[in-house]
Amino acid sequence: MPQLDPAPWFFILFTAWSTFILLSPMKTPKYIHLNDPAPKSFKGLNKSWFWPWP
Repeated sequence: MPQLDPAPWFFILFTAWSTFILLSPMKTPKYIHLNDPAPKSFKGLNKSWFWPWP
């Protein structure tokens, strides 16, 4: 039965994972900081809250 022969399947699995492991570190640094992590100040929400109950 050819399905039980691990040689071609192991080669395909190894090739796919090695390609993924070698190429992913080159592509992931582009997506680490998409937005500026520094908080932006918005002057409209600097008031303290007023609660009418004691």
